[in-house]
Amino acid sequence: MHPYLKYFPARSENDNLDIVKLLYEGLNGDSTRPLLAFEEEEWDVARIRRSVTALQCLFRDMGITTGDRVALMLDNSPFHVACIYSLVLLGAVWIPLNTKLKSASIDYQLDHCRPKIVLVDHRYSEVLESISGKYPGMTILDSENLLEDHESGADLLVNDVGPECPLCIIYTSGTTGAPKGVVFTHRMMRIASESARIVANIRAGDRPFLWEPLCHIGGAQMLMVPILEPACLVIVPSFSASRFWTQIQDGKCTQLHYLGGILDILMHLPVPARSDRQTLRLAWGAGMSVSAWRPIRDRFLIEFRECYGMTEGASFATMNTANVPGSIGKPLPWLAVELLDESDAPVAVGKLGQVVISSEIEGNFFPGYLDDAHTTSQVLRNGKLYTGDMARADSAGNLYFVGRKTESMRVRGENVSAWEIERVFLEHPDIASAAAIGVKSEIGEQEILLYIQWKENSSVSFPDLATWARNRLASFQVPRYYQGIDRFELTPSERIRKHMLSQDISGAWDRMSALKLA
Repeated sequence: MHPYLKYFPARSENDNLDIVKLLYEGLNGDSTRPLLAFEEEEWDVARIRRSVTALQCLFRDMGITTGDRVALMLDNSPFHVACIYSLVLLGAVWIPLNTKLKSASIDYQLDHCRPKIVLVDHRYSEVLESISGKYPGMTILDSENLLEDHESGADLLVNDVGPECPLCIIYTSGTTGAPKGVVFTHRMMRIASESARIVANIRAGDRPFLWEPLCHIGGAQMLMVPILEPACLVIVPSFSASRFWTQIQDGKCTQLHYLGGILDILMHLPVPARSDRQTLRLAWGAGMSVSAWRPIRDRFLIEFRECYGMTEGASFATMNTANVPGSIGKPLPWLAVELLDESDAPVAVGKLGQVVISSEIEGNFFPGYLDDAHTTSQVLRNGKLYTGDMARADSAGNLYFVGRKTESMRVRGENVSAWEIERVFLEHPDIASAAAIGVKSEIGEQEILLYIQWKENSSVSFPDLATWARNRLASFQVPRYYQGIDRFELTPSERIRKHMLSQDISGAWDRMSALKLA
């Protein structure tokens, strides 16, 4: 038995902190137990198992085996979950594609990881058209009616896959460069799922609410939770403010994952009487500000647990169970967190330092970024994970997240790459140079301010430019604010000195204000 199971209960004989054996046993277990709920319909183990075996037959017939890459661009659904389960058992590598991405970002990821198959939800026909025939040897599939000619197999197919093997490649936002493919292993998924179970205090009979896309670690980490515990995962296609409380009530949901922006939206909605939402007892997530701490808790009357983590570290690193306002809490039991200065020396209490994480569990951290040894060496050093995030600690050891050292922005629950935005705008024939920075949002997290240096004699208006961008960027990538600039201050290596750009938006054109006036 793995020595670090002192932190997690042993799930099977000779448990090696893996998920393949657990998933296999779970799908061969009590066939009548509800595993998922979706659109007012419950999917028991037997129904999910039939979908998994049918998909495995399909993938097998297409030659997919251990180590092959399969990209999925699907909305949240039981079909999506079954696709992932089938790939996990086959030992194939799942490539999650965000359904909000446009062609430029999709092209980059597909060209970078080169999957054998790309399975796209039929709702995104424009994506199918844009990538069809572009990548020789890559099969592009429409999800609609995919399994009509494939019956369920009699048995689940299981290949020999070790816990150190890649389970998926999750693309995080690029900062000053391209998005990075985080190689996420089977053991990392086990740790992330066990952590979710602990942080959300999930017990037998619970019904956690899943609105976050499965292309994000926040969604993906929930996939094994109903296998680890006899709980039912209540899935919705996406977050909906207008339907939120109805979905919670109808689904009899017990736990909610939140982000700061989500809480700000919910604070503006009428809250049902306690008797109508009595099943919801706990929420966990990130982004609750100090000023909002008490109002949010008083309004919802449930337990909140603020957390911190990153994909590269199997998601969770800390949690606040002591109700300390503004704190991300303390490290999970198998982790240690240091706050270090630029010389790798510990900072004093109350001082800012980079969050550096170490773990007792071998394989807790990712093995590296796909085809990027240089960036991997900067993040993984001496067995520790250098997060690039800044925090401070109080005398009791409670940690307080302050911000990112990088140029990534957090917009409506998405990590947004400045580099990705800028490279799209630089394709515009009237733009000489561009720089995207994050500015404070009215409802939490950030908005994007784009500085533009126009080419000589340009006559494009900001409204026309914003319209042009909407067809090329995901909704969360389109800047809200636009500001012209005569020239950028550059470093000796010709990079824009972004720290010198003002975050003052008073003179910028506001896309959202223009929409309100239209």
